[in-house]
Amino acid sequence: MAIHSLPTQPQAEPYQMITRLSPPHLRPYVLGWAGFRTRAGEPGHPSRMLPLNAATLIIDFTGMGPIVTGPRATATFSAHTPWRHGVAVGLTPAGMSALTGTPIREVAGTTAHLEDLLGTRAAELTGRLISSVSWADRFSLLEERLTAWLRPDAGPNDLIMHAWRRLQEPAGPPTIGSLAGELGVSRRYVELGFRRVVGLSPKTVARIARFQRTVDTWRRPSATLDEAVACGYADQPHLTREIRAMAQMTPKQLFAFVQYTDRLTG
Repeated sequence: MAIHSLPTQPQAEPYQMITRLSPPHLRPYVLGWAGFRTRAGEPGHPSRMLPLNAATLIIDFTGMGPIVTGPRATATFSAHTPWRHGVAVGLTPAGMSALTGTPIREVAGTTAHLEDLLGTRAAELTGRLISSVSWADRFSLLEERLTAWLRPDAGPNDLIMHAWRRLQEPAGPPTIGSLAGELGVSRRYVELGFRRVVGLSPKTVARIARFQRTVDTWRRPSATLDEAVACGYADQPHLTREIRAMAQMTPKQLFAFVQYTDRLTG
């Protein structure tokens, strides 16, 4: 489960988060879920939404209506983060279509109200999550409801989804041309397919995947700054350029923010 956003300024106390992968039968559609909470519960601070290849459902327990944020190639900023305590669910392009009937390309780079996509189910899900007494109960509820609501026949082209998954893998194809050769199609077919399904080019999807592997590597308490080069960068200068371009931070700054996150339990 990738990190969706971080504060833009250091806070007195760490942001708290608990993440879980989805069960195997949901993984073509749901990356996982995360519970989040600011320690003091104060109104949202300025935030930086990180580059992502997925759609994210955000259901806040403190009054903000549930929303969906789409995939994005660069960090975006908000003066006041409206979410403070709640859950986030990562959806693959297939999951976005299968759950909402809306292609993920239609929310790329933007935010939508979940009720516009799910109707009354959005309020139902929000209410039941708020009334649950533990993260384990909330995650079980998400598994049960999403399993019931997903419509696998509404998903996008299987070949493009296979290509999208290959680009998320650490040992994925080194170039878009090699990916096309692996699939037995032309490079143009892959490029047009990604634009039609995801709303981003395959090269951009590959860059975001590498960025998120970097963030995931840095989440480990024992991680070191230099480990990220092995996530697919040619060298340290390449890493620095990419992190600056995509997160508008230096690698050292991003590493510090990612490390300053409490891992919740329960």
